[in-house]
Amino acid sequence: MTVPNAERPLAVTALGLDPLDAQIRQVFFFDTADLTLDRRGVVVRARRIQGRNDDSVVKVRPVVPAEVSKVRSSKNLTVEVDAMPGGFVCSASMKATLGRTDVKEVAAGTRAIRKLYTKEQRSFFLANAGADVELDTLVALGPITILKQKFKPPEYAGRLVAELWFYPDGSRILELSSRCAPANAFQVAAELKALLVERGLNISGDQQTKTKTALEYFARELAA
Repeated sequence: MTVPNAERPLAVTALGLDPLDAQIRQVFFFDTADLTLDRRGVVVRARRIQGRNDDSVVKVRPVVPAEVSKVRSSKNLTVEVDAMPGGFVCSASMKATLGRTDVKEVAAGTRAIRKLYTKEQRSFFLANAGADVELDTLVALGPITILKQKFKPPEYAGRLVAELWFYPDGSRILELSSRCAPANAFQVAAELKALLVERGLNISGDQQTKTKTALEYFARELAA
């Protein structure tokens, strides 16, 4: 869930979040100036991660799991359901680990965008984005700075993840999430809901999509 702006300070206090315990991330998206990939349900992203190697992902959503059966055997493909107040969506992500400076070099214009993506990822991109869009013709949208913190409330069986996204215009989105196996989804959802309500958080507020908010922001900047 994303926490309404008015409740963000309450959430930070109620959950004991501390920015000094968080990991810094920097995210770049790649799309056309008019967000063609976004309209086609394709997200092309690369991240710089404090203390770790960069990574890249090509994500497709929504997706029908059976339609990605040809690549389901890949160890680099993740199929998951994102459930949130008011709905859910199934996505498929093809991931790769990069070097420590690869994304920085692309952002500086000294490295081609396609170099961030493996042959497997490029094939996945082509199959879902269409032949009329090439990776090296995309524009970099970003970066977005993110603070990510994992923590475990004593009364909750699993771990929670908090991500605070800082947008260049000063706006922010705080997302709370927990991951589990499909067989445990309903139990985890009930426990998580109970935890958040007990901590005084409103779980029925309007939900914001982090990625879409970022893409639309940078597309407006390009147009201006």
